[in-house]
Amino acid sequence: MDADGLTLACATTAELRAARRAGRHSALVGLGASNGVPDGPLVSFGLAGSLRDDLPVGTVLDATRVVSSDGVVLWEGEGLRVPGGRPATILAAERIVDSADERRGAHERTGADAVDLESGPLARSGRLRGVLRVVSDTPEQPLGALAGAVKRDGRNDWLGVARGVARSPRAALNAARAVNRLGAAARSWSP
Repeated sequence: MDADGLTLACATTAELRAARRAGRHSALVGLGASNGVPDGPLVSFGLAGSLRDDLPVGTVLDATRVVSSDGVVLWEGEGLRVPGGRPATILAAERIVDSADERRGAHERTGADAVDLESGPLARSGRLRGVLRVVSDTPEQPLGALAGAVKRDGRNDWLGVARGVARSPRAALNAARAVNRLGAAARSWSP
């Protein structure tokens, strides 16, 4: 896949920094692409929540499919061929899915491996060319209070960050580790 013209669509400023440090063209789309979908071919780029117990924090996902909450395929492709990336199916959620039971139920219902808020709107645009995500949270290691650390437009909510770190320190460490892994995956990828 040719990197010319590809935009890495990022939900958060942390993901945007990882993309830019890797030298990739990127845009801040906000949570659920609330800032709008950029023109041109897109890669859904960022963190994801695992829906399976066997996808640990730090797992690089090179998705080949995006499905809706009822299992309908919204996008299918060959993947980006990211070194070390695992083929995966992404669940296009409309809200954060954080409880272990809800995550496992979503996996059983849809067959999806992980969940994010942006891949659905990007797939519906008809311009999605791939999905590069890194697992930041799992059924056994949820986001918890860290879920309130980002505003809808993708900027940090600093009070939410402080609460999240204080109440969910493990989630904060997992997210930081996953962002670092995301940047490394973007640097190693040669489209």
